[in-house]
Amino acid sequence: VQLQASGGGLVQTGGSLRLSCAASGSIFSGNIMGWFRQAPGRRRELVASITTGGITNYADSVKGRFTISRDNDKNTVYLQMNSLTLEDTAVYYCNRASARLLTSWGQGTLVTVSS
Repeated sequence: VQLQASGGGLVQTGGSLRLSCAASGSIFSGNIMGWFRQAPGRRRELVASITTGGITNYADSVKGRFTISRDNDKNTVYLQMNSLTLEDTAVYYCNRASARLLTSWGQGTLVTVSS
């Protein structure tokens, strides 16, 4: 396992999804982890990050709606997404949050929000 994101799917606007990402220990341990997303025709962007101690940071576009968390024992990072909008439609990936420390991207998980 390098990075395996899961939990995506089709949801209506205003709905919720919880994404999970299992990571190899060498990627996860001691690193700030992040959730990224890439919408069609757009660049991949960092939407949320979390330190090993649980300090979080969010992009303005998701602040107040998304919650990132991590389980250091399971090498897993989560993204709880609430009040989803059409603009949240994207493929979601996890990785180390630091641009200097990015590793190979996994497949990601597709989130489709419909009206």
